[in-house]
Amino acid sequence: MKRVFLETYGCQMNVADSELMAGVLERAGMELVPRPDEADAVILNTCAIREHAELRVLGRLGEFAHLKMKNPALVVGVAGCMAQHLRKKLLDTKRVLDLVVGPDGYRDLPNLLKSAAGAPVAEIRLDRDETYGDLEPKRVAGVRAWVTVQRGCDKFCTYCVVPYTRGRERSIPLADLVRQVEHAAARGFCEIVFLGQTVNSWKHDTNDFADLLRAANGVAGVKRIRFTSPHPSDMTDRVIAAMAECEKVMPHVHLPLQSGSDRVLDAMNRTYDMATFRDVVAKLRARVPKMALSTDVIVGFPGETEEEFEMTSAYLKEARFDSAFLFKYSARPDTKAFKWPETVTEDEKGRRLTRLIDEQMAISAEINDALLGAEVEVLVENVSHRDGTQLYGKSAEFKTVVFTDDGTQPGELARVKVVGTTPVTLLGESLKKPRQVPLVTIG
Repeated sequence: MKRVFLETYGCQMNVADSELMAGVLERAGMELVPRPDEADAVILNTCAIREHAELRVLGRLGEFAHLKMKNPALVVGVAGCMAQHLRKKLLDTKRVLDLVVGPDGYRDLPNLLKSAAGAPVAEIRLDRDETYGDLEPKRVAGVRAWVTVQRGCDKFCTYCVVPYTRGRERSIPLADLVRQVEHAAARGFCEIVFLGQTVNSWKHDTNDFADLLRAANGVAGVKRIRFTSPHPSDMTDRVIAAMAECEKVMPHVHLPLQSGSDRVLDAMNRTYDMATFRDVVAKLRARVPKMALSTDVIVGFPGETEEEFEMTSAYLKEARFDSAFLFKYSARPDTKAFKWPETVTEDEKGRRLTRLIDEQMAISAEINDALLGAEVEVLVENVSHRDGTQLYGKSAEFKTVVFTDDGTQPGELARVKVVGTTPVTLLGESLKKPRQVPLVTIG
C-alpha cells in the first residue's frame, strides 16, 4: 500500500482536509499519485451539503468499480462529510467500497488503508477532542495557505448537516495556529485564509477571533489575511475593529444572509434578524474602507412565500453585494427541516433562483463598472489558463483581475489599472514601469 490517489469534492474545508490527509499519508511513507489507475488505493474526500454533490460522488464510485474489476487489489475509500452522513448506504456497496472514514478519522488513515486491503473498514466515530492542530498538512503549491481554525459547528441551522457530519464545534489553540501561519509563510505562502464553519466564533482560553487576526497580522512574510465563512451573529465590534486596524487583513467579508425574511431566518435557526444583519453590514462598511461583501442565499426554503422571496430580492438590491452564491433549497436527511413538507415546487425554486441570479449579476456588473480607470493592487497567482500572455490574481477586495504579463512573479504584488470589466472579472493594464536601460556612449 504505497501509492494513493486522493480526489476532493466540496468546499475549502474539504480542500484543507485533503491537504491534511496528504500530509498524514506522506509521513507514513506513502506517495500521492495524480491518476487513479496508478494507485494502490483511491480516496474520495466528499461533501454532503447538497444532494448534487452526493450524486457526483456515487457516479465516481461507479467508475472506480470498473477500475477495480481490472485490479481487484485496489482499495476504494470514501472520506469526509458524505462518509459520515451516508455511512449505512455506503457500507451497503461493499463490493466497491473498502473504507469509509469520517472527518475525525484521518490521523489513523495509513493504518485504516492497510486494514481495508484485507476486509472492509469503517471509522466514522466523531471525536469532540480531535482538531489535528498538531499535524502539518501537505499544502498545494500556490500563494494561498488554508488554515483550519475550528472543526464542527454548534449553530444547528435547520437545513444544514454539518453538526451531524463534522460534530460539535472545537477550536484549535492559538499557539498551534500561529505556528501553522509561521510555517506557511516560511514556505512562501504569502496569503493566509482562516477556515471554519463559523470561523469568527473561534475562541480558545481567553482569546477570541479578533486576537487571532491580530496575532497573524504580526507574522513576518504574510502579505494578506482572509477568512471564511463568518456568521453574522459572531461579527462582533472587536472583530470589526481588528479588521480595520490590521493592515494585512483584507477588506472583504463573505457574510451569509440566506434569506431577507425574519420569519424564514427564524425557521432556519439563523439566530439573527434583518435588523441585526443590516447593523453588521453598516458597521463593516463604516469601519473598513472599500469593504467588499459577498453572501449566500437559499431560495425555496419550506414555507417561503412569494412575499418573503420578494423581501430577499429587495434586500440584495439594498445591500448591493459584490457577489453572491445563490442556491435552491436542498432537503438533507438528518436535518430538522428534512421532516418539513416542501411548499415550493422545483419549477418555482428555479424561477426564483434565475431571477436572483439575473438581478445579482446586474448589481455585480454595476459595481465593477464603477472601477473603470481605478488602480488596484493584485496579488499575482499565476499565468491565465485561457491566455498564456496574461497573469491573474486577486485584488484586496477578492476580485479576480486579469492583466497582460508584465513579468510579475506569483506571490508578488502588482499595481494594475482597470480598463475593462465583466460581472465577475476585472481586466487590467499593468502600471509596472519598464526597466530602465542605461545609455552607453560609443566613440
